[in-house]
Amino acid sequence: MRSVEESRPCPGLSVPVVTILDEEGGLLESDQRALVRFVVQDGYGADVVFAAGTTGEWDRVPNAVRQQVTQICTEEVAKANVSLGPDQGRSVEAWAGITSHSPEETLENLEFAIDHGADAVVLAPLSIRDLDDPVRFVTRDIADLLDLKRRRVPLYLYDNADIAVDPKVQHIRTFQVKALSRLDFVRGIKVSARRKVLGNYIKAASSFRERGEFGIYVGDAMLIFQIFRPRTGWLGSLSWRYQRWRLSGGMPIGVVAGPGNALPREWARAWQVCRAGDAERMDQVKRVLDAYCNATRGAGGHRSIACLKRSLLQLGVVSSAAVAPGTPRLDGLEAERYDAAFAGVRELSRELVGEPWLTHVSEPATTVLT
Repeated sequence: MRSVEESRPCPGLSVPVVTILDEEGGLLESDQRALVRFVVQDGYGADVVFAAGTTGEWDRVPNAVRQQVTQICTEEVAKANVSLGPDQGRSVEAWAGITSHSPEETLENLEFAIDHGADAVVLAPLSIRDLDDPVRFVTRDIADLLDLKRRRVPLYLYDNADIAVDPKVQHIRTFQVKALSRLDFVRGIKVSARRKVLGNYIKAASSFRERGEFGIYVGDAMLIFQIFRPRTGWLGSLSWRYQRWRLSGGMPIGVVAGPGNALPREWARAWQVCRAGDAERMDQVKRVLDAYCNATRGAGGHRSIACLKRSLLQLGVVSSAAVAPGTPRLDGLEAERYDAAFAGVRELSRELVGEPWLTHVSEPATTVLT
């Protein structure tokens, strides 16, 4: 079976799509499909559509719903790539989050993702219960299943302390990542952590690349404005030298931005200008994204997912802003204040970012906000 170690990790913007639910917790299939088309933005949005991740409330919806979201995303991405055509240069990829509460369900999700044509899978090994040895799980159980299915789909690790089962073990050890990177199908890691932790992974990345390119993806998305910002002056030069030492394993290859659900073009633009080191345009788009962050903070703590869904409802992309059981809701006056704040974000984006990087809404909103 052909190795995948020469496959290049997909660079750019990954959008971990929210899961669109009705009030009873069922998946709204047509709305989920509309969301995938929305974040792709005719080639101006997501480079990767990431299904069933943390923003998708993976740990709060039934496993059957996770699999259904994976199937929908792979199907819609395939359709989008046909419509984009060969002139696009590079197709959008569909990645499936396969993490579940048990090792057995995680393997079921892997098999499902392979059978339904996912371009890659994402695994958060520290979020699986009763998993004593994540390295052995990947090197034996996952590798054996890939061999059995005769398709070594690329696998990306996911490091996020917020969803770790054991609060005493919040991050995948760098020696474990190095061991896993020796597998031809382990192609990178998404790191949702502060800059120091991200820097440790990046610094160690040079030793992860013995079998080809190993991609580091920034999960705390606003960090890209710090990582790629040009430094000026004496103090800035010292800071930049320290940062370059910390990032000496290479720069991140992409960013995973949950707010990209609501602002896919703006986040694609943010990645573009950050990679270019264009400080002036970085400042412009950062003002828009900061305004969005402030809008979600104004709605109250831990309501980021509810805010994303409310944004999509306001834009007319979806017909429901319902969240899964256990996810903080956004109702009443809080919802009204957020609607006004998000409308202000859109106006600011129109002023500072403009075409073609202002997110488009293909159809006018017809839903009455409640």
